[in-house]
Amino acid sequence: MDTIYQGLLQSFRLLLSFDPELYAIIFRSLMISGTAILLASLGGISLGLVITLRNFPGRRLLINLCNTCMGLPPVVVGLVLYLILSRSGPLGALALLFTPIAMIIAQTILATPIVAALAISALVSVDPRVHDTALMLGATDRQAAWMVVREARFALLAAVIAGLGRVIAEVGAVLMVGGNIAGYTRVMTTAIVLETAKGQFSLAIALGLVLISLSFLINLLLNLLQGRGRG
Repeated sequence: MDTIYQGLLQSFRLLLSFDPELYAIIFRSLMISGTAILLASLGGISLGLVITLRNFPGRRLLINLCNTCMGLPPVVVGLVLYLILSRSGPLGALALLFTPIAMIIAQTILATPIVAALAISALVSVDPRVHDTALMLGATDRQAAWMVVREARFALLAAVIAGLGRVIAEVGAVLMVGGNIAGYTRVMTTAIVLETAKGQFSLAIALGLVLISLSFLINLLLNLLQGRGRG
């Protein structure tokens, strides 16, 4: 019990003193996850639009694949990326393994199916007459698609936030392809694992508090957006 109390006390001291190592890890985590969710949102929403507004062979299979990959195991993604990016892998010459770019790729792969599946669910709920009417009034395909996006904007934002919630707390894939290198690829989740293994609980607890706070804010925003979307 004393260990927990001392760890909490020291963690608050680290947070309130703006410890450089602590905040560098936090900002690096936000940068990597933010970049990944941006890429995943662009790919996922675009894929959702194509699936929703177009009829083509394999459409149903693609929807099922997106739904299946929502639960893609992070360690499997990490393993596959590790084999691809390692020196003996097909992309080994790019020297991306154990870099922030590899971590962004891993998180993008994990988030894209989530954003895409939720985007499809949001877009199919839009009245088809929105798209058809826009085309009848002389809008281009891109403008008509934008009208559909506007109608589903709150649900689409909820999809993006759900994807962010997935990647911000992910540890398996980023640990495997990032290597948890101090000052370079160490993020909140991997730092918590390392500090706990070392018995240094103050930094681990501080990062855990930040991670829980971020998760709470993400879920609060998600609920607010879902409420506005239903309204």
